[in-house]
Amino acid sequence: MFWTVVFALLFLLLETQLCLCLRELRNGGSRSTNFMTSLFSFKSSSSSSSSSSSSSSSNHTQQRLPGAIIIGVRKGGTRALLEMLNLHPDVDVAKAEVHYFNVEEHYQQGLDWYRAQMPFTQAGQLTVEKTPGYFASPQVPARVWDMNPAVRLLLIVRDPAERLVSDYTQVRHNRLERHKPYQALEEMLLHQGDINPEYKALQRSLYHQHLARWLEVFPREQIHIVDGDALIRDPYPELQKAERFLGLPARISPSNFYYNSTKGFYCLLSAGHDKCLDESKGRPHAPLSEQAFRKLCHYFRKPNRVFFGMVGRSFSWC
Repeated sequence: MFWTVVFALLFLLLETQLCLCLRELRNGGSRSTNFMTSLFSFKSSSSSSSSSSSSSSSNHTQQRLPGAIIIGVRKGGTRALLEMLNLHPDVDVAKAEVHYFNVEEHYQQGLDWYRAQMPFTQAGQLTVEKTPGYFASPQVPARVWDMNPAVRLLLIVRDPAERLVSDYTQVRHNRLERHKPYQALEEMLLHQGDINPEYKALQRSLYHQHLARWLEVFPREQIHIVDGDALIRDPYPELQKAERFLGLPARISPSNFYYNSTKGFYCLLSAGHDKCLDESKGRPHAPLSEQAFRKLCHYFRKPNRVFFGMVGRSFSWC
């Protein structure tokens, strides 16, 4: 009898403990389920929020560092090339020459300042800036590399003798507008009847010297050469080559150009609107005697051959 009572009490105690354990397990399981449900809901909400934010970000415009730069040459057709590239829907351009890499005051302000000079673009658009002074500035290639070693560079060149005369013509025009004196071109170009190698406009036309500095930093395939004379005569083929170099889908067509017989060069058509380059383009050249021009052409023959060898093509220059 005694043992029957003991066993009955033990069984009751075990049953009670089992009930308590089962209750704890049920409560704990419920809490775990509730926690997992809450966690899943939070993660789903976060994922949805992140996806929404990412989508919003992808549609949001912002200022980006350029993926391509027109580095020169001065009076080679850089403005025309920039405006023509801007016809492409995947391209947006800095409206003014930035002079970040070749003006110390600008360079010291850093990349945030440089970025602030760029247009607002959408993700996937290519930002392009042009500053023709970059090409002949010794410090610029390394600075551009430090900004972005993968940046694509466009160099537009034209007959170096014609470029020199155009360079002088612009300087003379600017001095006349400011009522400042100026020397005749022949006086600056010649010294005792020979070409003056110290004349700055002449030095800018020694393309091989400047390109050599860029090739010390960038591989040749990262620099695209645009024929400035061909761009003026027939823009579309040169723009096709530039599109391919920049990795852009073909969006520019012959219908984007029409010849303006009054101005004497091609103007642009886009979305039913036409645009011609400003009055400074096509300005008559300053006078230079035929004899002086022949000397200039002769002076450039050897430098031009060196340049042709560097770029792997030749041009119909004087």
